[in-house]
Amino acid sequence: MDKNLATAEKRKERLDRGIKARTEGLYAIQSWREILYLVAPRASLIIGLLVLPLILPGLYWQRVLALAGVYALLAISFDFLAERVGLVCIGGAFMIGVGGYLSGALNYYFKLPIYLTMTIGTFGGALFCTLLWLPCLPLRGIYFAVVTFMFPFLATSIIVAGNLFEGTEGLSPVAGFPNTWVGIYLIMVVLLLSIFGLRRLCGEDIGVVFAGIKDNDQAVIASAINVTRVKVYALYIASVIGCFAGSFVAHFSGFVGVSLFVVDFSIMPISACIMGGPGTLAGPALGALILAPLSELLRGFGQVRVVLYCVVLIGFILFKPEGLLNWAARKYHQIEHWVKV
Repeated sequence: MDKNLATAEKRKERLDRGIKARTEGLYAIQSWREILYLVAPRASLIIGLLVLPLILPGLYWQRVLALAGVYALLAISFDFLAERVGLVCIGGAFMIGVGGYLSGALNYYFKLPIYLTMTIGTFGGALFCTLLWLPCLPLRGIYFAVVTFMFPFLATSIIVAGNLFEGTEGLSPVAGFPNTWVGIYLIMVVLLLSIFGLRRLCGEDIGVVFAGIKDNDQAVIASAINVTRVKVYALYIASVIGCFAGSFVAHFSGFVGVSLFVVDFSIMPISACIMGGPGTLAGPALGALILAPLSELLRGFGQVRVVLYCVVLIGFILFKPEGLLNWAARKYHQIEHWVKV
């Protein structure tokens, strides 16, 4: 009887309800359980990315992880522009190529140190990409996407036709990192900084403007805000992330060539974004960390990899449009515990 009475005095409640009931915007925590509830997802992301290189079997898969980090940066860049600003940019391969060629050429021809070439390749390459895409900003939707998608093909044609940067032979050798561990943890740390940095940026006042431009740019214009200028800011931020990835690829592989403009750098981020969860920033990174190793496993099957991208896109669009991270977050927030009535 007492046992039944004790059970009747309790009920199940979602763990996040108490926190959200006290305040929605600023979390008010009252116990270590609530602290753990809030910290666990973020800590899992940080610890997972820092520990993952240590548990991979061999140098080959560590290099695959580094390449997955490159795709993750491109996916974050794509997700930021598409879901936060409303600019569907499929020019990831162009960012990779510009950042890689600028960084690699400075090292190959002028023997500049790697930390300087990567800095110039990242920020200078982002400025170059932004200036070239600036006339395309009035375009909307699929038109902007198509134009940005064509830039890697244009750059490849110019380099090959003009025999620039040694043409199809490329530039080699380009100075690499002191060892593989430096390269792997550099890309992991930058990936974490990009995720949390963009989240913080989107939570600031300018993030509200980004959302306003995506939802109704005419209302933003009516508020006396220069929409083009804000779009340029967003495009430059995304280009910085993409061009850093290109500079990293150039020095990590020790080679710069037209292969940097390969279409995989434009298509894979879209697949990763849809698979991981659009609009989450961390979701696209998760999708890239799953798709890139899976793509390497299928390397021996040639064009089957392209089929993989198509299957992922179609499957998740039809059956799981919210993506893996949104689904996991929904399940996580539904965790219940017993509370006294």
